[in-house]
Amino acid sequence: MTLARRRFIGATLAAIGAPTVRAQASGTAFVVSGFPAGGMGDMVARPLTEKLRGKFAESLLLDARPGAGGRIAVDYVKRAAPDGRTILQIPGSVMSLYPHIYSKLSYDPVADFTPVSSLCGYVYSFTAGPGLPAEIKTVAEYVQWARANPQLALYGIPAAGSALHFAGMMLQRSARFDFNSVPYRGGAPLLQDLLGGQVPVSFNVLGEVLPSIKTGKLRSLALTSPKRSPFLPGVPTMAEQGYPDIALQEWLGWFVPAKTPADVVHRLNAQVRESLQSPELLDALARNALEPQHQSPEEFAAMLKRDIAHWGPIVKATGFKAEE
Repeated sequence: MTLARRRFIGATLAAIGAPTVRAQASGTAFVVSGFPAGGMGDMVARPLTEKLRGKFAESLLLDARPGAGGRIAVDYVKRAAPDGRTILQIPGSVMSLYPHIYSKLSYDPVADFTPVSSLCGYVYSFTAGPGLPAEIKTVAEYVQWARANPQLALYGIPAAGSALHFAGMMLQRSARFDFNSVPYRGGAPLLQDLLGGQVPVSFNVLGEVLPSIKTGKLRSLALTSPKRSPFLPGVPTMAEQGYPDIALQEWLGWFVPAKTPADVVHRLNAQVRESLQSPELLDALARNALEPQHQSPEEFAAMLKRDIAHWGPIVKATGFKAEE
């Protein structure tokens, strides 16, 4: 079959909706994200795919499939051909936390996927916008205000059942006040409403709100990390402010469908490692308060299993179960 003929067939299959076959025919791979463009995932995926383009595949395209807190994208990649051409980029909690909160989850994070590598680690910010009085600077002051204004004690989260949602539930449980979540479809739309004052506070990935914190449009009341972040060293942690149980960190990682050949997985892993060492990508991560985090597929798989075990008692303590 001639090259022109192969390209024609690939274009025809793409037009009728066969993405995995198209990828094989055209040398194109897809990085599928579970959240809308413009959020933290883009901050990582765009510079990383630029580094990998022409190496792992002739073309590496981003494919945002938001909805259901990232589950739509996970289910899509689960059903893709195991050829390394459909890559899932997803926060750790979608793979480690969701098994504990959804009784009818459509995927098994261990059985249905092969881990490639974690990409970066990041922390969360408990962030206030113009909807919260400017004199409130600490978590204690916020809790006092929320108790006095229960109808305004709302917090935005990028997805229901996310780790950020649990940060709010853990604060509510520890401080003993009514704290009602407002779920969004990703960090970008949440940020718009936080800046607009539609929600007074939110839990956010630090990198998504850091530029607005630096300009004074937003302020961070606390970080959920075990220790202070080098990207915002003047802001104390939740633990420092009396809430030691709220010590949450997150990672972003790449997965491929189960049964993807080991040589493909390790080749992609090696190229991710090389890219994460480049000055351009390190600068891009630092600008967005992200710390590079590379592991072998085996190390990444072990971390995933530890995280799944970690979330079990936390979910049990809150009593939360997500709607199917």
